[in-house]
Amino acid sequence: MIAFVSGPVAALAPDAAVVEVGGVGMALQCTPNTLSTLRIGQQTKLATSLIVREDSLTLYGFADDDEKQTFELLQTASGVGPRLAQAMLAVHSPDALRRAVSTGDEKALTAVPGIGKKGAQKLLLELKDRLGEPVGTGGGAIGTAVTSGWREQLHAALIGLGYATREADEAVDAVAPQAEATDGMPQVGQLLKAALQTLNRTR
Repeated sequence: MIAFVSGPVAALAPDAAVVEVGGVGMALQCTPNTLSTLRIGQQTKLATSLIVREDSLTLYGFADDDEKQTFELLQTASGVGPRLAQAMLAVHSPDALRRAVSTGDEKALTAVPGIGKKGAQKLLLELKDRLGEPVGTGGGAIGTAVTSGWREQLHAALIGLGYATREADEAVDAVAPQAEATDGMPQVGQLLKAALQTLNRTR
């Protein structure tokens, strides 16, 4: 129904973005990786998936079509709704999920909040022939890998989400060891997710 939205970013929240389309603010539920690519006032184009329920219409936004398609494929498994599918994509990139399913990596799935051991085993069986093989892009296009400037990008993303400069500074310092342990190529989206977790713990 709505394949994508395009326009300036009007607002950002820890799990959502508002994009102005023709004078109307469209609220989109997004993963940390997708949110890390957005800046208030800048133009963006997000692939979307509209979830229709009896009492609600929820629009989910994605940095690319791969994330959108994975989101929709995940929901073909029994017991997986849009919220759980989004949680899976908040923890793993589409390719990491394909790799986990193709190799039967139960631990990767249980790392997602809301998925226990039995649920992971069931998902591995149901998704094995649906997600396909990894395409070898590592973390994917979301959360672009950078060799330098990750601190500035992460700091700007946290400020854009409404955190104070001091909070952003502390969160960046907290995830620095993780960034420096990734062979010089930290992914800002993954670091943003880790930074948000540290901020949630300290609040």
